[in-house]
Amino acid sequence: MAPLLEIRSLSVNYSGISALRDVTITVEPGEVLALIGSNGAGKSTTLRAISRLVPVAAGRIIYDGRDISRARPEEVVRLGIAHCPEGRRMLARQSVLDNLLLGAYTRRDQAGVRADIDRQLARFPRLAERRNQIAGTLSGGEQQMVAIARALMSRPRLLLLDEPSLGLAPLIVREIFQIIRSLREIGVTILLVEQNASLALQTADRGYVLEAGCIAFSGAAASLLTDERVRQAYLG
Repeated sequence: MAPLLEIRSLSVNYSGISALRDVTITVEPGEVLALIGSNGAGKSTTLRAISRLVPVAAGRIIYDGRDISRARPEEVVRLGIAHCPEGRRMLARQSVLDNLLLGAYTRRDQAGVRADIDRQLARFPRLAERRNQIAGTLSGGEQQMVAIARALMSRPRLLLLDEPSLGLAPLIVREIFQIIRSLREIGVTILLVEQNASLALQTADRGYVLEAGCIAFSGAAASLLTDERVRQAYLG
């Protein structure tokens, strides 16, 4: 089976400074792939390049056999890629329902959108209780749930998750990662960027380690968990 996503020799520059250099990654259909590394290693930049939020200096991004290296961000969403960014970035002054509707902005099937809102509220019962509440008044964990639910409203085949545990209490983190596992079970492919390397690798099928904008090493998540280089640098 062909990879759902292939990143081939990708380079990205910010103001003349290299953020990613010759990065090659594959994501197989139906898997959770973890991308780990220290702050500033280029993890979020990788996701932003896939979403076409930053320009590609060199290399190619192939999604489902199609080169999207020069695609517009809205086209990427229509093709089936959803990005749940670091910091959640919701419409803080709008309701939970309004934020979910924003996630479906590329869709025209109103009945399907309504059904998917019901599906997300069933997946996140806490949001169902707060559907009319202003999103900016929610707790951090509830806001993360809104961000994930909003991303799922576009019915993605590939979900890009950037630091879903950031700033959350341990109990809420466990809940969020249980949701990630449940999404894999229904066939959503997930590329996960996560500062908590141990938790990411416990959840993922495979992983890549980014260091200073380059892939340092990769492998099965279980093998990375026991790799001495990873343990010393990222697992404590």
